[in-house]
Amino acid sequence: IVVTGSDDHLWKMWALPDGNIIMTGEGHTDWLSGCCFHPSGTQLVTSSGDTTVQIWDFSKRGCILTFEGHARTVWDCSWHSCGDFVASASMDNTSKIWDVNSERCRYTTCGHKDSVNSIEFLPFSNTVLTSSADKTLSLWDART
Repeated sequence: IVVTGSDDHLWKMWALPDGNIIMTGEGHTDWLSGCCFHPSGTQLVTSSGDTTVQIWDFSKRGCILTFEGHARTVWDCSWHSCGDFVASASMDNTSKIWDVNSERCRYTTCGHKDSVNSIEFLPFSNTVLTSSADKTLSLWDART
């Protein structure tokens, strides 16, 4: 499976090796910057220049949830290994931990002096790693 974005704000999921389109997503209003599969493979999270993070459900063939709260472009997104939390990294110098079940932001990191460019959960842990244009890496405890 390959996921691609385009200038028309659509993303497409392609099956390999036959090249058939499995699903097309339309919902972001600006370019796509990142995507990550849910640990179970049933959903996809995407980040965008429109400052949002969206969750897409394959069985429903569409967007089921949009997280809003970043002030600038969201560069990256990642699922926690339990599948209940999504992390996002933004050009607004913050990252956020989103609770999928309650549909709200649980935690906002503040400390980077420049754009947060990538984010990743340590597998089976509450630790989040961010990288920033301020030339630093930071480890965060998502529980506090």
